[in-house]
Amino acid sequence: MGLDARLLQAIADLGWGKPTTVQEAAIPLALEGKDLLCRAKTGSGKTGAYALPLLQGLLNAKMGPSVSAQVVRVLVLVPTRELGRQVVSMLRQLASHCARHVRFVDVSGSEDMSAQRPILMEKPDVVVGTPSRVLAHLQAHNLSLQDSLELLVLDEADLLFSFGFEDDLKRLLCHLPKIYQTFLMSATFNEDVQALKELVLHNPVTLKLQESQLPDSSQLSQYQIRCETEEDKFLLLYALLKLSLVRGKVILFVSTIDRCYRLKLFLEQFSIPACVLNSELPVQSRCHIITQFNKGFYDYIVATDEQHLAEPEVLQQGKKKKGSKAAKIKGQESGVARGIDFQNVSAVINFDFPPSVESYIHRAGRTARASNPGTALTFVSCSESAQLAKIEAALVGEGNAVTLQPYQFQMEEIEGLRYRCRDAMRSVTKQAIKEARLQEIKEELLNSEKLKTYFEDNPRDLNLLRHDQPLHPAIVKPHLRNMPEYLVPSSLRAVVRPFIGKQKYRRRKPLPSHTKGQQNPLRSFRYTKRKLQNPAKRKKTS
Repeated sequence: MGLDARLLQAIADLGWGKPTTVQEAAIPLALEGKDLLCRAKTGSGKTGAYALPLLQGLLNAKMGPSVSAQVVRVLVLVPTRELGRQVVSMLRQLASHCARHVRFVDVSGSEDMSAQRPILMEKPDVVVGTPSRVLAHLQAHNLSLQDSLELLVLDEADLLFSFGFEDDLKRLLCHLPKIYQTFLMSATFNEDVQALKELVLHNPVTLKLQESQLPDSSQLSQYQIRCETEEDKFLLLYALLKLSLVRGKVILFVSTIDRCYRLKLFLEQFSIPACVLNSELPVQSRCHIITQFNKGFYDYIVATDEQHLAEPEVLQQGKKKKGSKAAKIKGQESGVARGIDFQNVSAVINFDFPPSVESYIHRAGRTARASNPGTALTFVSCSESAQLAKIEAALVGEGNAVTLQPYQFQMEEIEGLRYRCRDAMRSVTKQAIKEARLQEIKEELLNSEKLKTYFEDNPRDLNLLRHDQPLHPAIVKPHLRNMPEYLVPSSLRAVVRPFIGKQKYRRRKPLPSHTKGQQNPLRSFRYTKRKLQNPAKRKKTS
């Protein structure tokens, strides 16, 4: 492809043996200077598809015969803060052998703008951020792009408008030069993408790759299981996790933040640790949770969809109107189901049914990434059959011949666990959920703000900070911790036995040394029936 040798060395370090389909199609066109409108499925390598030509262009400009001034040449717009950090991390990995020549800055975080101003005044080569934060810097004259911008990248473009950035984008474009190259990367083509295309692209090459948005059945196994009641969903999840029928790292998707904490507290009843990922947590905590999850510190994350992250925060009652634009954008900049690179996820469980086809695709896209296998399991209630049919029709229409197969599981086999499930559900009250939300926010704010400087100086101690600690606002019943063998379905006992917690018996303490050799009076005591003396004889002896 004519890439610089230093980029090829970084590609070898990352273990990329050959380009993905989208990289093979997009990189040569991008190097020719053409505008690109690219649609590819999640996990297909879209970040690498624009990062490599981006870096090649910067190296060409720096290594040219004429000495060029240091200016901001590239702007990458992302819909979420986590995605911003992920993009900068990927750029730094690809530029590891030419780090002296290119500089990056991420302004999408929650740091104060005054703290980011000195970094921007040094004019880094690449600026990554959300539209609202980049626009704020432009208006504050911390950043100037009018005479220097050469490339604009819009990553996860189909979310930029839906997250409320339409007005910010239109105002931001007024600060850009008339001529620049544009890459528009998206997982779906919808009306928002078409509107963006008219705004920023000039005679683009459209890459609509002929591939399904999800891997085929040899890599991704998709199942659905019918649940008659809400209780059945909790019972089924308890059985799947406690019996180790689903192993490895798992993401559990629910519909709202309250449901996040309800599920976390429910799992705590059975000593199953899980961490919650939602927009209420500070951005540093969210990124740390994702990093630790990818490193294997814990196995279960309970997450929400991006469209439900705009809920007003519990601690800000009365300060913001419900559904206000500021609150909406703040929550949406913290999306979970989209864009974030969860690594080595073995399964995705849709505990709550996805609200749309796009949501299902992006949830399932968190697993079976690259060449790794994965499983997507969806719980379906009786009222969601029509939505299931829409998803299956959309997957078949995209060339995916395999729909959601019925999960072969006999609910009758786990009826013996139902009373335990009911005990746990009764303990998780609305008040307990509210207290759990408040408690975790306080703990994460403490970890995020007060300890930020400490962890910068002591990075090893950061690994000790875990986010799956039990909250315990609900009463935890000790007998639920372990599962007796008689409750395990007979067909699974041979498989599950090694994974069941065994009851630990306390050893009886030995008797003190001064009692050795003596009889225990409680054990040697004997009751003997004595005959009562005649009252006359008793009087005579007295």
